[in-house]
Amino acid sequence: MKKLLTALVCLLAVCNGMCQSCIKTHVPLDSIVLSDPCILPDRATMTYYMTGTGGKLWKSKDLRYWDGPYTVAETDPESWMGPKPMIWAAELHQYKGKYYYFATFTNQAVSVGRYKGNNLERRACHVLVSDKAEGPYRPMKDETYLPANKLTLDGTLWVDTDGRPYMVYCHEWLQNWDGTIEKIELKPDLSGSVGEGKLLFKASASPWSREVIEGDTLPNRVTDGPYLFRTQTGRLGMIWTSWIYNVYTQGVAYSESGTLDGPWVQEEQPITPPNFGHGMLFRTFDGELLMSVHSHKDIHGHYHRVPHLFKVDDSGDKIVVKKEYR
Repeated sequence: MKKLLTALVCLLAVCNGMCQSCIKTHVPLDSIVLSDPCILPDRATMTYYMTGTGGKLWKSKDLRYWDGPYTVAETDPESWMGPKPMIWAAELHQYKGKYYYFATFTNQAVSVGRYKGNNLERRACHVLVSDKAEGPYRPMKDETYLPANKLTLDGTLWVDTDGRPYMVYCHEWLQNWDGTIEKIELKPDLSGSVGEGKLLFKASASPWSREVIEGDTLPNRVTDGPYLFRTQTGRLGMIWTSWIYNVYTQGVAYSESGTLDGPWVQEEQPITPPNFGHGMLFRTFDGELLMSVHSHKDIHGHYHRVPHLFKVDDSGDKIVVKKEYR
């Protein structure tokens, strides 16, 4: 009986992300299964925090060994997300003294319609906030950031040359048949959005992606994982991910105006090796620029994704992905 009670207490604690005996320690990075890894180096604690799909958090002092996973996202069960939303592609951002959790939330119990035979579950980018990098992250003022009937995902933060914060996100291809990457202005405290979204470019702009549609070979329809950066020369770029047939692939585009408004010019070739994608960039406490991505492997119809780190050179007008960081 005592063992049963202990197990029940542990299970309840896991649901709240508080069961220390259930937290794994000293886990090698390549032993973690995680999609869309995003790493925030927090100088206040001299700790690296990694999150991604699933709403969990990992902590590390050296980028090689990690403790976790901790539950850090606390959503409102009475909101549009429902009591148990799916959480995809979470990112951590430090901005004006607080920490923000950008993520895609899906309420599978709510449909916003159908398109070309697809049931469109309610899915949208949203932002949570915390006073600490380790969370917990909780909702702010606005109930929604983007229209309820619009499927959006993979939101990220960028402060443009006008000094205003923006969310850059994808409008999902399942709803428009040619996925887009768009921007929307955020309120100064990121508690909501301002105005309407604006198109930056479509999936079909890609010169490197491919898929076969009704016998024709065309650019892939998927836009996934946008992330903004500036090179040391000041050039604005964006990494984003799609597919070359069944190969998960990441490309890069550069803005001719140096602002989010572009126009965005796509590079001819992918930026990372095959079957790596959904990248983010960050600097280590020693100042080295790294890209976090996940590897992609299809095992009997199930995606197996593991975080990886690559060294990146941004000294010129274009980033160059170097060897893997180990």
